[in-house]
Amino acid sequence: MKLGDLKRKIHLPVFFISGGLLVLFVVMSFVYSEGVANFVNTGFDLSITYFGAFWQLLLLATFIVGVVLAISKYGKVRLGNEDKPRISFFKWAAILVSSGLGAGGIFWAAAEPMYYFTEVPPMHTGIADGAQEAVGVAMSQSFMSWGFTAWAVYGAISGMVIMYAHYNKGLSLKPRTLLYPVFGDKIEHNKWGIAADVCCILGAVAGTIGTVGFFGFQLSYWLEHSFGIPDGLLTQILVISLLVVIVTISAVTGISKGIQFLSRTNIWLIFPVGALILLLGPGGFVIDTFVSSFGTYVSEFMNIHTFRGDEEWLGAWMLFFFGWFIGFGPLMAMLVARISRGRTIREVFFVVSIVAALVSNVWFTVLGGTGIFYELQNEGTISGPLMESGLPAAIIAMAEQLPLSGLMGIILAILTTLFVITTADSMSYSISMSVTGEGDPPKPVRVFWVLMIGIISIILINIGEGSIDAIQSFIIITAVPISIIMLPLLWGAPKVAKKMAIEQGIEEQKKKE
Repeated sequence: MKLGDLKRKIHLPVFFISGGLLVLFVVMSFVYSEGVANFVNTGFDLSITYFGAFWQLLLLATFIVGVVLAISKYGKVRLGNEDKPRISFFKWAAILVSSGLGAGGIFWAAAEPMYYFTEVPPMHTGIADGAQEAVGVAMSQSFMSWGFTAWAVYGAISGMVIMYAHYNKGLSLKPRTLLYPVFGDKIEHNKWGIAADVCCILGAVAGTIGTVGFFGFQLSYWLEHSFGIPDGLLTQILVISLLVVIVTISAVTGISKGIQFLSRTNIWLIFPVGALILLLGPGGFVIDTFVSSFGTYVSEFMNIHTFRGDEEWLGAWMLFFFGWFIGFGPLMAMLVARISRGRTIREVFFVVSIVAALVSNVWFTVLGGTGIFYELQNEGTISGPLMESGLPAAIIAMAEQLPLSGLMGIILAILTTLFVITTADSMSYSISMSVTGEGDPPKPVRVFWVLMIGIISIILINIGEGSIDAIQSFIIITAVPISIIMLPLLWGAPKVAKKMAIEQGIEEQKKKE
């Protein structure tokens, strides 16, 4: 592709503003790392203080609107101006679940339940830390972090609005189309559209860079622990460099090959790996834990979701995850819009908000429940390494308790790597769509964003682990404007659904008297 053609395809203001702010973050991290850390920490605290309750209600309302649309007659509306799906159900669902669960589902699955088990969340009073009674509340709290309402912002209703604006009204495929219910066609060439694109891109890029950078730390730790390879800067850089090479190859092949292949591989692996852990480990305990914990999750749903009693704890845990989902939400919705043509509103909601959440909850119970089982048998077996060395240590300590521990460690490391690759690939693709407005963005643009994410991750690792922590926290700051962008969807999505229902003959248009 010629340079001139490439320039015409890229929305230059969005590209330069988002890219410039990222470069500024990196430069300031170099020359004034303490100031950047203070800025991010202050912004993080202010975001949690003034928007935490709003996020809790926004996620809840988004899920409720999605449920109502899905079970109503509007659930039969087909999206994307197509009569039938272009991608088979399994491939489609695999991309949605795998891209949404991503690397976080591996990083946190073994660690998060253990944190809640050893220090029971404050809304669950009267339960001693580390007691048998803490198992159910620990898992149910993890279910909430990765549950129905969190997944709902990944495109359960936002994807529908983007698809209508793009495929039915001819607007470009960009995050700004989330504001279509407010501005209509004007959002295509509106300064508010530029601001929306930039905020959504920054949220996704920050989260992806944080994920890739943290993966460098995690795999480097695992390589030293398992094979004696020094856990240092060189190993971390080599790990991320290899990851970038693989993601670049996948990005060039696009959705039809690279992302589909990775997603299917993840799904085909996660189920047998989970089954193997159940067979080799405490399968009965894990199954019992899932059933009882899911019961706690459902019965205590509103009490947990709307808890406001301990802001410090909320900021460190539940609201951190809610903000994380919101930050990634618009670009995940872009991916949903790109691959869901011909699907019904009911199908999209069911897979994005229900199936994906259940898969997450089961997976968390397999890893987290197994870890808790061994912790109950011998206190400190899992929690000790976790508290001493952080997230990577939890899953390694858990694997070491299983028969064939060496093999299980390798399998889980491979699965982690595949999920990180999928996250980086799908997000770089969605970012490329956001700056071009095309469902199939040019390959050079996709490669550019992969390299950008990889290079910034390596630079921040070189500065120090605090810089990776800072950019991970930065996504919570971007969640503030993004949550405001997503608010109009609560009344805009039903209006869009009604318009499509009338167009498709599902509902008759009322005649004006």
